[in-house]
Amino acid sequence: MPAIEATGLVKTFRSRKNVVKALDGIDLEVPEGTVLGLLGPNGAGKTTAVRLLTTLMQPDAGSARVLGHDVVKEADTVRSLVGLSGQYAAVDELLTGRENLWMFGRLYRLSSQQAKQRAEELLEIFDLTDAADRTLKTYSGGMRRRLDLAGSLIAHPKVLFLDEPTTGLDPRSRLDLWKIIRDRVSEGVTILLTTQYLEEADELADSIVVVDHGSVIARGTADELKAKVGGERIEVVVHDAGDTYRALELLTAALDITDPEATTLDQHSRRMTVPAPGGSSALVEVIRTLDSAGIRIADIGLRRPTLDDVFLTLTGHEAEQKEQA
Repeated sequence: MPAIEATGLVKTFRSRKNVVKALDGIDLEVPEGTVLGLLGPNGAGKTTAVRLLTTLMQPDAGSARVLGHDVVKEADTVRSLVGLSGQYAAVDELLTGRENLWMFGRLYRLSSQQAKQRAEELLEIFDLTDAADRTLKTYSGGMRRRLDLAGSLIAHPKVLFLDEPTTGLDPRSRLDLWKIIRDRVSEGVTILLTTQYLEEADELADSIVVVDHGSVIARGTADELKAKVGGERIEVVVHDAGDTYRALELLTAALDITDPEATTLDQHSRRMTVPAPGGSSALVEVIRTLDSAGIRIADIGLRRPTLDDVFLTLTGHEAEQKEQA
């Protein structure tokens, strides 16, 4: 059976002013030992889904099971089997790193000695041994995030929920956390990872579910989702802003592009993209066409579709939006 399974999950929040359907009947399935990337902008319903699956909330409709246990009827059992790292580090700033992990262990009903031993193991795994006896007030954001993730692993969970674990981290800290996540998967842990960083889902997830306004709008591997956008594209930045429209007209004619929606143009950045049906040969044609017209090129390249392209194609808007749910 899947490690995580959800069917028709619905959750609605009501206030005096409005009604927000945070989840509108989503289905999820995560095979054991894999990573599912739950991808979407702020307000898409990702955090609500995690809260339902980790028993912090109950759904208005639908059902969900974790390792075969119903998240409503067997909530205590589910809590004993999962680990959760939320959007904000759930740590005590007045305690040291070692004391925080010991406390997490005791909350999971480990004996004092077991909690102490597990804390030592995790401090080493997360490269926090040197800072173990410092209070968290002295920790950087990346160190706090690592400690929070360590706390979610204190009881050797078989399923781990990571809700935007790298939000706000610098690139180095993000890469460090990616490695830790990969190591846990190699040990057989099942992970549901929510993120709005598209490259993060690309790097870590075996499969991806894209959600927007509480509904699933696409699912598949990163490559399958990219295939929805089409093939390779050529991105060109011209040197002079006055040449942008003329350059796009010339490229549209030279590459025989009949669909104007297949091209993009940003006048401010002097950047345009066009389909590249011939791959590198199309790139040569673009350079030749612009050079013959006396249009100087500031930058040019051939690239595959990214998950950013996928999200924009599927939703019609960028992945960054204000938090709603």
